Amino acid sequence: MTNITFYVPQDAAALAVGANDVVTAIQAEAKKRQLMVNIIRNGSRGMLWLETLVEVVTPEGRVAYGPVEADDVPGLFDAGWHEGKPEHSLYHGLTEDIPYLKKQQRLTFARVGIINPLSLEDYQAHGGYEGLKKALSMAPEKIVEEVTESGLRGRGGAAFPTGIKWNTVLKAQADQKYIACNADEGDSGTFSDRMVMEGDPFTLIEGMTIAGVAVGATYGYIYLRSEYPQAADVLNKAIAIARETGWLGNDIQGSGHAFDLEVRIGAGAYICGEETSMLDSLEGKRGQVRYKPPLPALKGLFGKPTVINNVISLASVPIILAKGGAYYRDFGMGRSKGTLPFQLAGNLKQGGLVELAFGITLRELLYDFGGGSASGRPLRAVQVGGPLGAYLPESQWDIPLDYESYMKVNAMVGHGGIVAFDDTVDMAHMAEYAMEFCAVESCGKCTPCRIGAVRGTEVIQKIRQDHQREQQVHLLRDLCDTMLSGSLCALGGMTPYPVLSALEHFPQDFGLEAAPAASQA
Repeated sequence: MTNITFYVPQDAAALAVGANDVVTAIQAEAKKRQLMVNIIRNGSRGMLWLETLVEVVTPEGRVAYGPVEADDVPGLFDAGWHEGKPEHSLYHGLTEDIPYLKKQQRLTFARVGIINPLSLEDYQAHGGYEGLKKALSMAPEKIVEEVTESGLRGRGGAAFPTGIKWNTVLKAQADQKYIACNADEGDSGTFSDRMVMEGDPFTLIEGMTIAGVAVGATYGYIYLRSEYPQAADVLNKAIAIARETGWLGNDIQGSGHAFDLEVRIGAGAYICGEETSMLDSLEGKRGQVRYKPPLPALKGLFGKPTVINNVISLASVPIILAKGGAYYRDFGMGRSKGTLPFQLAGNLKQGGLVELAFGITLRELLYDFGGGSASGRPLRAVQVGGPLGAYLPESQWDIPLDYESYMKVNAMVGHGGIVAFDDTVDMAHMAEYAMEFCAVESCGKCTPCRIGAVRGTEVIQKIRQDHQREQQVHLLRDLCDTMLSGSLCALGGMTPYPVLSALEHFPQDFGLEAAPAASQA
């Protein structure tokens, strides 16, 4: 009897909607029908509105069915899904031909959803460890040059050139250096770090190892938030496999290079996503922002030179080394090179992950991929870049998504999180929420953030209550100027972005006269 192979995601999003129940139902129904099945737990393909997305292996390729619930399974067998037949409403055809997936340019997420995340053989069969193999044959300076050539910039939000950061650590003289991976993904509407850690953990391990070989660091830490237990479990298992097979340790694949790493779990404070607060937390202290200088690249973790990159930055390194910096650089536009995994969330029909080169527009993401609003009402505002990102009105949805174009309109691409709102949203309420968020999450070290956010919340409440509205608006702008210029880190320094953008583009929600139609620039 031939085995029937099913792929069922073990990604946290799929587990949340009952993926394990679907697996149990498949096993029970197959037993009842005397069918032999092989179930592989993969990562998510990123089409979250179709989770649980079950794929069946056929001679033509993997055929997708979704969203599947446990109660659907008997009917799906009746309809012949185990043979890839189309006689069921949950049938979507070949997975690779689904337009949402087919139109993407997946470099960093090339394997996510395709492989078994904990199969090293599967990883290598799909190009895994080719980048590290190449790096092990290169001089450290050449590895850094390759990353610099690629144009890769920090995908955590700051967009600082990765090659420059690595070169600073490479040239630093020290008896110990570290690689610190910032996996404290705390921005609302973002999940790309989690998806890659759960769906392709070896690519992060490989990226960190390449970074270690490049700058002379022999140990690394993945700083993970406690809300990601599935990612922690997958990462720890993958690290153990990498050690057992010689891809981590004192002599990586007989090269003479040493590198090892471990996962450290943080409590989930938003401020620990700021790099120096993360270092404090890694050292066992309360996470608080450090003054700069010194830069972490020269005096970072335990006072040693440290490369700090986010998950997506490091996970992008293997393909850069495997295919060359020029290959990666040819994606994107202007100074924004490569691809970014955009994460579609909020009031959209088709939320999920879309990896594309920089230059796509928000309108294309919202409608060509997101399918418009889930509520059926017109979309009105979109927050790009997490809770510190600006709210963009429709007049700005055709601006190319790249770092420089967004800076020109006082917005930011950030970590690629996109949260959409329909026309029922109250933007004054959203502005108040931005200040409340800062007040709750502030580490309290600097006054503009600690006090400014509290006063900002009060001022917006007075505006909404029409209590000396004009004076309060003037006060709010002054307060935002102080926070922008005087805060110690991005939390206080960027909280004014959503507040001021809401005030500028949606003044009627604050009880003010509507401004003339905004232009793109």
